[in-house]
Amino acid sequence: MAVLKNLVAALSFAGASAAATTIAQITGDKYLSPLNGTGVEDVAGLVTAKGPNGFWIRSPTPDKDDRTSESVYVFGRNALGNVTVGDLISINGNVTEYRTNDDYLYLTEIINPRNIRVESSGNTVTAVVLEGKTSGLIGKKDLQPPREQFSGLDNGDVFAVPNEQSRVSEVNPRLDPKKYGMDFWESLSGELVTVKGVTALGRQANNFGDQWVRGNWKVSGQNSRGGLTVTNRDSNPETIIIGAPLDGSENTNETKLGDQLEDITGVVQYVFGFYAILPTTGTKVKSSQEAIPPPSSISSNGRCNGLTFGSYNIENFAPNNSRVSLVAEHIVDYLNTPSVMFLQEVQDNSGETNNGVTNANLTLASLAQAVSDISGIDYLSVSVDPVNNQDGGVPGGNIQTAYLYNPLEVRLRDPNPGTATDVNEVVAGPALRFNPGRIDDGTTFSNSRKPLAAHWELVDGSGTFFTVNNHWTSKGGSSSLQGDPRPPVNGGVDRRSQQAELTGSFIAEILAQDKNAAVIAAGDFNEFAVVEPLRRFVEVSGLRDLDVVGKVPENERYTYTFGASQQQLDHMYASSWATRRVGRGDFEHVHVNTWVAEEDVASDHDPSVARLNVCSR
Repeated sequence: MAVLKNLVAALSFAGASAAATTIAQITGDKYLSPLNGTGVEDVAGLVTAKGPNGFWIRSPTPDKDDRTSESVYVFGRNALGNVTVGDLISINGNVTEYRTNDDYLYLTEIINPRNIRVESSGNTVTAVVLEGKTSGLIGKKDLQPPREQFSGLDNGDVFAVPNEQSRVSEVNPRLDPKKYGMDFWESLSGELVTVKGVTALGRQANNFGDQWVRGNWKVSGQNSRGGLTVTNRDSNPETIIIGAPLDGSENTNETKLGDQLEDITGVVQYVFGFYAILPTTGTKVKSSQEAIPPPSSISSNGRCNGLTFGSYNIENFAPNNSRVSLVAEHIVDYLNTPSVMFLQEVQDNSGETNNGVTNANLTLASLAQAVSDISGIDYLSVSVDPVNNQDGGVPGGNIQTAYLYNPLEVRLRDPNPGTATDVNEVVAGPALRFNPGRIDDGTTFSNSRKPLAAHWELVDGSGTFFTVNNHWTSKGGSSSLQGDPRPPVNGGVDRRSQQAELTGSFIAEILAQDKNAAVIAAGDFNEFAVVEPLRRFVEVSGLRDLDVVGKVPENERYTYTFGASQQQLDHMYASSWATRRVGRGDFEHVHVNTWVAEEDVASDHDPSVARLNVCSR
């Protein structure tokens, strides 16, 4: 990115070699340097920052091409003692492309620095300010990160299937920093920048203190909390992660979604699969949001025209879990004790002890008792024990889907529980061969949680309904959204597509026998509604997305924070009959976990709740 910063631009080197190489020639206008593998001489640069293993230099004679970065990283710990921030130097070295993982992008750098000559010291170093209409740029160019697309190699959709149709390292496309987010950050690689108006996009991203943020620039998908929500064909490329401080200090570990941080100055660098800003010193919170979300206004009236259904992935939940009372509080105080609760990640009675135990009755009883202690409502539970270590998750945990339900309102219709090896099917009625029973064909849900189907009736006889509790294959094995494969690898997407077909077909059989059947499918689908597996599930099953029916704004459809974005992996779908009176305010996601501080987290997912009509006629 062409930069005009200060009087350094007017300086020249006495006796500079005619063979001198500019930084723009090294970085080039593509991802890979045109000088990769070659030696360079008399590279002029202003030292803008130092790190533990090298330093960064900025060209004193920038070009006018927005695609070429005017700064570059010089790797060499032994050279650190020879330079100071503010030095104007000349240097010889070798240009190389470096990465630590085949799925990461390459970082252009100068290695083996030698013949370092300090031409002047104490020069002013000014950071490029990332925001609209920045005065520090040639032509006062607008430094706004693109808001929708990551790369021109994604064919307009970062989640398009099939994945990995090309690689940045093979195609080496010319940068278009005004259109593509990755190109924008690549065009600033090595540059010292300042981000103003910093908003935290969640808690710390990892144990190293990294923090995803957005600055005072235009964004898309902004939710009411100040975060950015993944929407159709938009996964928020305008965000940036703040990495480890260059001075060895630590970033704040107290951020929550929407908190404001003090201005951040640091160097743009590609590290561990993402473009990051390595701050010159640790980040600090400027102002903090209230942590507690409002409770849902949705509650059951106990009748068929107003039953409530909650869904909650309670994250490796065991009977001795310290989070039992907090999860119960969420169900009672925030979801208003739904008539039926869909639960995912319920562990067996011995938790993560790998001892062959698969029954989860004590786990469910502990949660039901905690709910009763708060509300006086005595939930009963429904589950099917899995085969030991065959449903994924932590070895020995035997995570499974399960239901809690209010027996004063609903009960199983003609109960006939199946076992882990009994394959459920729809029989005449419609009814279920096993109630409850697992949906499986022996392969589609291998090493994954099997959907748990159940058939219910109201205690007063006014209606019946079917439920399918889901926890599909995880996204494990995904590549970085800012990585080499394009479109990025969406781990497990092919398996989830198969699961969509099988589960959707099962539901379609119910509706084929009775188009007015009330069917509710909910849970952790491990996928976004706009991506192929769930698009296909809706087509095959005939169900309706309650986010759409309930008119939930697109930017408020989230139950999970991953990386820079709020995302929706948890969904609820229902048949047309069950949604015939559903409107705005009858479905919502309750952000009891995405909004709060680390010490108040009960799960990595938020719960959701809906009010539906399951009257027979």
